[in-house]
Amino acid sequence: MAFSNPYQTYQKQAVTTSKPEELTLMLFQGMVKFIRKSKMAIEQNNLEESHSYNLRAQDILSELIVTLKPGYTISDSLLSLYDYMKSRLIEANIHKSLDLLEEVEGHALELSETWSTAMKQKNTKN
Repeated sequence: MAFSNPYQTYQKQAVTTSKPEELTLMLFQGMVKFIRKSKMAIEQNNLEESHSYNLRAQDILSELIVTLKPGYTISDSLLSLYDYMKSRLIEANIHKSLDLLEEVEGHALELSETWSTAMKQKNTKN
């Protein structure tokens, strides 16, 4: 008999029961987490692990890109920002650059904070 990891069960349930705006916030937060883990791995000279975490952050950006709704000015602006962030992550991965990871982390944190604030403002209006 196989036992499931309670944390994985909780995560899966959180994703399947969340609203779209909550999922977007989770993506931003996940990107920050993976960038930080990539940085830590570089500091510990674990380049393979850093690469893996960097790819996870890139995957999140890819997911954010495909969920954009075309035809809106904000979508075009976000697409440009996401593309820029992804290219910086790729460059950071190639050069194992903490500076580039910190730059992208700053953008990701700002997006996360802005999104969280917008969600709170929306909820106070309802």
